[in-house]
Amino acid sequence: MTFAQEIETLIRARYPILYVLSSEEMRVQNLVVQVAQKRQKKVFEWSYTTGIVPAGTSIQSQKHRNAPSKDPLVALDLVIDQVEPAIYVFKDFHPFLTKNNFAVVRKLKEIALHLKNSLKTVILIGATLEIPTELEKEVTVLNHPLPTRDELGELLDKIIEDVRGFKQVRIELDEPGRERLLQAALGLTLGEAENVFAKIIVKDERLSGDDVNEVFAEKQQIIRKNGLLEYYATDETFAHVGGLAVLKDWLQRRARALTAQARQFGLPPPKGILLLGVQGCGKSLCAKAVSSLWQLPLLRFDMGRMFGSLVGSSEENVRKAIAVAESVAPAILWVDEIDKAFAGSQGSGATDGGTTARVFGTFLTWLSEKTAPVFVVATANDISQLPPELLRKGRLDEIFYVDLPSTEERVEIFRIHIAKRGRDPANFDLPALVERSPNFSGAEIEEAVISGLYDAFYTGNDLATEHVLEALRQTVPLAKTMDEQISRLRAWAEGRARNASVPREPPPGETPVRRMEL
Repeated sequence: MTFAQEIETLIRARYPILYVLSSEEMRVQNLVVQVAQKRQKKVFEWSYTTGIVPAGTSIQSQKHRNAPSKDPLVALDLVIDQVEPAIYVFKDFHPFLTKNNFAVVRKLKEIALHLKNSLKTVILIGATLEIPTELEKEVTVLNHPLPTRDELGELLDKIIEDVRGFKQVRIELDEPGRERLLQAALGLTLGEAENVFAKIIVKDERLSGDDVNEVFAEKQQIIRKNGLLEYYATDETFAHVGGLAVLKDWLQRRARALTAQARQFGLPPPKGILLLGVQGCGKSLCAKAVSSLWQLPLLRFDMGRMFGSLVGSSEENVRKAIAVAESVAPAILWVDEIDKAFAGSQGSGATDGGTTARVFGTFLTWLSEKTAPVFVVATANDISQLPPELLRKGRLDEIFYVDLPSTEERVEIFRIHIAKRGRDPANFDLPALVERSPNFSGAEIEEAVISGLYDAFYTGNDLATEHVLEALRQTVPLAKTMDEQISRLRAWAEGRARNASVPREPPPGETPVRRMEL
């Protein structure tokens, strides 16, 4: 059932008061007008600035103004006095439904009893939900969905048609480019999408599928206003990630899994992954690179921002953060060091009154039940701190173990970091560097290259193999100081997680068929 059909069904069933949660009041009102025309009913709208006027009355028009009906009590009296079938749309009525406005609450309750026996309906539209206890049984709450891809496509076609007359504006939008642009715009309201498409045209005097970053910037505004999530702008790609071939392949195969074509094919959206492993081996870098690979906004979920001093506020903050992530979906939600965020959740009752356990429960429930295309990338270092509930299949698609880089991977990592600093890797003795860096993590290799740069700059020379070798000699890798922890982590990951670098071996007993020479 579509939202329009649901509204019409409730009106026909004589539900007295509908409360539509939406920040797109004109879009909701237009839909109500269409339903009313079909049911042959009049539509009136109310706001605190205009009073009750026929729906669609221009803000400049004075003809239908009814100043006394700005008062909500007078407006509600007019609803009762109206005899003909009608729908009344009240905009931003929630401030009058708080505890202090007992007269308005009582009047609305009396109206609800009256409307059940009439052909009239009251529809409250607002972005904030405020329902007093007295009205809980009389009000039906509806969430107005954000625009679909088809609706955004119609808007884009209309904008393109409007600017075709301007010769300086170039429309370079093939079908794949159009799909990328609409995919990026999902999660915006029609007004926000119209603003960002217009901004792209005015700024560049062109419109193409490469303008997805401008759409992401519009989503960044939404996230900034909330304050619970951090929009993480990144230019990292998998070209900056050495090794991890299995993980890269897994993500590449799911690059289009959040598109409309994937839904039509019957694919559910991927839920997420847990990257478990040694510090400095590229887990966080991979989370950033997924954003570039899939061309989706990256949101950082900082658990420290979720915890509030008031009882119940922490769980509410998690729900708000999740709602924001879903409102800008499709998106990637990066939960960094999730082991530290939920450490001690099992003994939370004795330490913090159960707050951590409740927050963790809220997050786990969402992971299991979410339908919005929000892909979660969680990273962790210490498996002993991870609650077992998180590791159950169904909450995340896969657990990858990110180990220290192998010899071949270290060659690739040295190449990446030397080239990143504007030098040609062919001018360096890579085998010597790799031989001198056993059990070094990717972060330690990068730091050795940077340290070599400092030494070369100090002596007035260009970076050479000797500078990096000297930096490696002076570095004690983390693998040496944390040998026991890393061994324990490897032992746990064996058979429980996929190695991000090495393909899985065939199941035991599955031997290749012997071929005979005939």
